[in-house]
Amino acid sequence: MKRQKQIILAARIISMLFTPFYLPILGLVVLFTFSYLSMFPWDYKLRVLLLTYLFTILLPTVVIHLYRRYQGWTLIELGHRERRMVPYAISILCYFTCIYIMERLHMPHFMSSIVVAALAVQMVCALINVWWKISIHTAAIGGVGGALFAFSAYLGFNPVWWLCVVFLAAGITGSCRMILRQHSLSQVVVGFWVGFLCAAVAILSF
Repeated sequence: MKRQKQIILAARIISMLFTPFYLPILGLVVLFTFSYLSMFPWDYKLRVLLLTYLFTILLPTVVIHLYRRYQGWTLIELGHRERRMVPYAISILCYFTCIYIMERLHMPHFMSSIVVAALAVQMVCALINVWWKISIHTAAIGGVGGALFAFSAYLGFNPVWWLCVVFLAAGITGSCRMILRQHSLSQVVVGFWVGFLCAAVAILSF
């Protein structure tokens, strides 16, 4: 029983660490590492990361938390398919706001394409959630993989080792979501490939 509790606790911690909202931040880090954007001053890059963090991680996380507390739901209860639409709407609105600010500040095209890709993943997952529950956790990790694939085509770097890390993270996170009985195997696998395809297509066509 103690071992089982430890496994469940570890699964919860990993689920919180691999929040579905980190795709834009990771995408920007890749851009700042491998593209011409690496030449930008550090203070500019930090401002971009802070802006992205505010609207794609901090703000949606806080508002969804307040909504959950207002409803009196636990994290498990919030995970029910029919209760996920409002959190989806909150995060989508925050992502739209982030894109709007980036466009108003005339930030480079590659930067806003990252948030557009994350927004595409969110919207497709929200649409699928109307009929069938899908893992937004693995969709976000799949989105990281799709973004890496797309940017490797643009920037000419080898993404194999990065993709290996993405697949490993997806396997660990998907297993945790199944341990917590939030998703089935099919939901985490479909979530990953939906995220991968949405992010790759959004970046390559934006």
